[in-house]
Amino acid sequence: MVSGCYDLLHAGHIAFFKTAAKYGELHVFVGQDQNIKLLKGKAPYFSQEERRYMVDAIKYVEKSYIASGSGMLDFEPDMKKLRPDIFVVNSDGYTPDKKRVCEENGVKLVVLERIPEEGLPERSSSGSKKELQFPYRVCLAGGWMDQPWVSEKHPGSVVVAQVCPIIDFNDRSGMATSSRKVGIELWGDQLPDGDPLRNAQLLFGAENPPGSEYISGSQDQIGLLVPGISRLDYNGSFWPAHIENTTDRETCEWLSEVLNFAPLAPRPKGYNPIQQKKLTPALIKRLGESGKACYDAILKKNVNQLGEAMKETFLCWHELLPHTVPDWVMDEMEEKYFPNYSGAITSGSGGGYIIFPSEEKIEGTLKIKIKY
Repeated sequence: MVSGCYDLLHAGHIAFFKTAAKYGELHVFVGQDQNIKLLKGKAPYFSQEERRYMVDAIKYVEKSYIASGSGMLDFEPDMKKLRPDIFVVNSDGYTPDKKRVCEENGVKLVVLERIPEEGLPERSSSGSKKELQFPYRVCLAGGWMDQPWVSEKHPGSVVVAQVCPIIDFNDRSGMATSSRKVGIELWGDQLPDGDPLRNAQLLFGAENPPGSEYISGSQDQIGLLVPGISRLDYNGSFWPAHIENTTDRETCEWLSEVLNFAPLAPRPKGYNPIQQKKLTPALIKRLGESGKACYDAILKKNVNQLGEAMKETFLCWHELLPHTVPDWVMDEMEEKYFPNYSGAITSGSGGGYIIFPSEEKIEGTLKIKIKY
C-alpha cells in the first residue's frame, strides 16, 4: 500500500511505483481534493477522479482508490480495511506518525530513497509545481541600454534569460521582482497563454501607465515572458528594434550549469541609481557591445568570454552611472571575484546577487534553471 496526492504525475512517481511494486501487489490511495486543499491551502491541479484514473493506468499499480480519511494520515481508515502486508513511503514522506500507524496495524513500513530512473532527472511534485509558477528574469549584460536616454546616444544590446522560479529571489535584487508582481496581478501565478512578446507588451503597459515618473525598461517584461535567452537590440526607443533568441536545450542547460549566484544585501529603499549620470557615446557603445559579446559567448558556450562580457557591463555601469555600483560592492568584486573568475556582475543596481560564471562547482552559491 502507498498513499499520496499524485497531482502533476511525473517520472519520480513512476519510479516510486516501480520500486514499491517489487514488494508485492501495489495498491495506491489518492488523496481527496478537499483534504489536499485543507493540507496545502489550495486545490490540486487535477481532480481526485482524474488523479486516480492516471494512477490506475500505470502498469505497476494493481488497483487505485480515493483515500477515505482526512489529514496527514488520510490513508489510516483504508489501511485498517485493506490490511496490507507492507506500507511504502519515500524518505521525504516519512513521519513518526506513519510509523506509529503501521505498528498499530501490524504493517511493515518500508522507506525508500528518492532515486530517479537511470538517465532521468530527479523529480518532486513541489519542484514541478514551482516550475509552472511565474518565472523571474536575469540580465547578464548590457543593462540600461533599454532606456531611451541611454540608447539614443548609441545603439546596443541587452542579454536576458527567463528563470524558473525554483528559488524565491529577494525583492529589490534586480531579478525583475517588481515586474513579476504586476504580472501575477494580471494573470495569476502562472505564465499566460498566447504570444510571449505580445504578453510582454501588455505587461510593459500595465507597469508603466501614463504619467509614470520612472519607466521600467522592457528588458524586464521580455525577460520574464519570453522563454530561453534573448539578445535585445535597442536604438533610442523603449522597445527593442530587433530580438535574437535561443531556446536550445543544450545552450540553456549549459548556461544554467555555469552561472553562480552569491547573495548580497538587497539595495536599500529610496535608493536612486540614476542620481548621477556620466553618459558619453563612447561608454554607451562599450556597454552595448558587451551585450552582443555576452550573447555570442553563450552561443559558443565560452565561459571565459561570458565572464569578460559580464565584467565589461559592470565596469561600464560604474563609469556611466556611478551610484549603480556602491563602493562596498566594487571592493567585493575586486577582492573576491575579478582575481578568481573571468568576470562577474551584480544582478541589479546597488546589490542583490553577484553573478559569475565558472565550470567548477562553487560552494555557497545558488544555482538557477533557465526556462526553455
